[in-house]
Amino acid sequence: MALAMQGERVRIPAGQIEMEGMLWLPEDRFGIIVFANGGTGNRIRPPNDYVASVLRSARLGTMWLDLLTAEEAASRKGELKGELDTGVLAARLDAACEWLRQYPATRDLPLGLYGASRGAAAVLQLGGMRRGICAIVSRGGRADLAAQGILGKVSAPTLLIVGGLDEGIVEMNRAAYATLRCKKRFEIIPGATHAFDEPGSLEVVARLARRWFLRYLHPALA
Repeated sequence: MALAMQGERVRIPAGQIEMEGMLWLPEDRFGIIVFANGGTGNRIRPPNDYVASVLRSARLGTMWLDLLTAEEAASRKGELKGELDTGVLAARLDAACEWLRQYPATRDLPLGLYGASRGAAAVLQLGGMRRGICAIVSRGGRADLAAQGILGKVSAPTLLIVGGLDEGIVEMNRAAYATLRCKKRFEIIPGATHAFDEPGSLEVVARLARRWFLRYLHPALA
């Protein structure tokens, strides 16, 4: 059962913009996971909120981060259309990771990244650029939007999760998995679509993500 706690609204500078985020920190936390939203600019979406609550119950802090400004989301100028856009979002995600390294309550915590769909592209791209990331989880990730050649540079242990009925994404992630040179795992959830809204499928995602992050952020608890 998830721990009840109050989230803290944060604003993180990244170049000429400020990103909005929500930070939840269990008292006995031993790590922090950033949830990168790079698709619509919506507030916290239920799938990510559920997975985050499972992680918090395992004593992992979570930050939900919107990589788009409200203006970009409204005009759809921030919608990913290629690797240049993914590079911009990865740079913003990098700024958030640096912010966490400066924030007193999180600066000493092991760091993990979680991204779904287009947000996963930014997560994977940053994983090929930044050291100090302990683990990555990609759910239904658009690996094709990451810069060419970047996946082979990812050093953090990476878990790719896809729905078995999400055919195009399955093949895309299969190719990405073959390219990764880090510790890695590829999980296909039978009967799940891209949204993972089938009964029980999101619970499987949360369980896999929890196990992966515990394994690489706090092996004694895995």
